[in-house]
Amino acid sequence: MRNIPSTLIFVIVLLIFCSGSSHAANFSKGLEAYDAKDFVTARRIWRELAEQGHANAQMNLGLMYDYGKGVKKNHKKAIRWYSRAAEQGHANAQNNLGVMYDIGKGVEQDYIEAAKWYREAAEQGNANAQVKLGLMHYEGKGVTQSHLEASKWYHKAAEQMHAGAQYNLGKVYQTGQGIKQDHNKAAKWYRKAAEQGYAPAQLSLGLMYKKGDGVTKNHKEALEWHRKAADSGLPLAQYNLGLMYRHRKDLGFMYKQEKGLGVNQGKKEAVKWYSKAALQGLAKAQNNLGVMYAKGEGVSQDKKEAVKWYRKAAEQGYAPAQVNLGLMYYTGDAVIKDNIYAHMWWNISASTGNVNAMKNMDIVAKTMTNADISTAKELKQECVKKKFKGC
Repeated sequence: MRNIPSTLIFVIVLLIFCSGSSHAANFSKGLEAYDAKDFVTARRIWRELAEQGHANAQMNLGLMYDYGKGVKKNHKKAIRWYSRAAEQGHANAQNNLGVMYDIGKGVEQDYIEAAKWYREAAEQGNANAQVKLGLMHYEGKGVTQSHLEASKWYHKAAEQMHAGAQYNLGKVYQTGQGIKQDHNKAAKWYRKAAEQGYAPAQLSLGLMYKKGDGVTKNHKEALEWHRKAADSGLPLAQYNLGLMYRHRKDLGFMYKQEKGLGVNQGKKEAVKWYSKAALQGLAKAQNNLGVMYAKGEGVSQDKKEAVKWYRKAAEQGYAPAQVNLGLMYYTGDAVIKDNIYAHMWWNISASTGNVNAMKNMDIVAKTMTNADISTAKELKQECVKKKFKGC
């Protein structure tokens, strides 16, 4: 075999290097255009590079089509470009392709294919993919269910400071699924995620302080972490904070110390936080807000407002609110007194096993004719068919 002159080898290497440098320069120009919101130029530059096999350009084109940046949103085209980059081993593209298969975006939902791509990315150290692969193992989607395997992948991502993974790992330790239950380790991982501002972890850590699980019981810490999660907009945290202010005398006393105000001010705080959660559609917050208006706790008594919030929660199928709404019809508070509708709502609630609804239904039935009871039962069936809306 004839020897290739060393000069020619040098020229070939130089050409390859220059080509790579040119691609990098052009890719950077695409980034500059994208940052300047000149999406047309960015797409043109990246498409040229993508057609030449530039994985980052392929990935970015996929993102543009996925989210409709400078182009009409097209999930099929997004998958095409993600696939090209993923086949070259681009970890972020592999993760994104996994997401598309996972949720069925632009392609038929396929958990097995999703898990395959998550694994490809996860094994390269992609934290987002590690969390998702862990979740697939946790739920047994596309892979054999294994809480142990789930915790392994959560741990890998958690070590990379992925807040969601730290939270998930905390849950695994708290419940003891797949690994030995350890509340101390649960609190440790919740704290790591909470300190990054991850609201679900802040709530979980607050609950651990409230109960004294894995940490020394501390109402002040419980209140602080609940507030952080609530301020982040987490409805359940807002609801819990409302409960704490309404019912816990120790927290009411703390509020008095902080604000120079009494426990009644704590009830006003309860209304504030119930309202925030209720406006986000949390049924039990809507019900509790209705109770506050009905009783005039922390707010001026307003039975019509109470009915409004009971109805919103009842229409979501929340049994305690259905009981309360039935009571308003039974007593005629802010609605026309109507035992038929009282019976209807209590019957609906009783179907879920609510004991109070069962008792109330028996009481009101004694005041009704057989024809009224039949009407109430028919209304119940119609209401269930309508999924409790407009009943």
